[in-house]
Amino acid sequence: MKAVIFSSYFPSNRYISKFIINDKITIDIYENFTKQTYRNRCNIMAANGISSLIVPIKKNNHCVLKDVEIDYSENWQMNHYRTILSAYKNSAFYDYYIPDILPLLTEKQKFLVDLNSKILEIVFKILNLSPVYDYSNKYIEDDDIKDYRNLIHPKSHKSSEDKEFKQAEYIQVFSDRHGFVEDLSIIDLIFNMGPLSISTLEKSIP
Repeated sequence: MKAVIFSSYFPSNRYISKFIINDKITIDIYENFTKQTYRNRCNIMAANGISSLIVPIKKNNHCVLKDVEIDYSENWQMNHYRTILSAYKNSAFYDYYIPDILPLLTEKQKFLVDLNSKILEIVFKILNLSPVYDYSNKYIEDDDIKDYRNLIHPKSHKSSEDKEFKQAEYIQVFSDRHGFVEDLSIIDLIFNMGPLSISTLEKSIP
């Protein structure tokens, strides 16, 4: 069965797991952009709890995702970097992987899907993962398809039950304050677990 997923900013652990369990995934860039989703945001764990990093976009109602432009009127990239630094500077693998992550927060991509594409490439490189995936050339409407586009959502009441993923616990920087928090951005797993990130994802797949 074919699978389709959305384009995501520093995607979640569950999102990345879909590229492990499926032979091929198509990333739909012709869907309408949906606000307050992982398309332009991610969640990380900071000292005071979950922190959402949001990529601001230029206003355009009912815009197809591939046409969504990033708004650089404020220096959100520096804010994201500082938040990541504060959250993970004491993690085991921050110094090792931040050189790979930093260019993603300094280069200025015009379109959101281009930024997300670059992020995905770096994440797969770090994880030593070589999944088969492509990008859609139209909106995908197909009954015979595994559709993840509305399955993974930052708000738990809008996120559907997922029998394909059960987050395996791993070491987190602020677990002494907040306990273990599941399914954060993949960078939380990478900075905390390094080379063991991929095995942690595999343990999360029933």
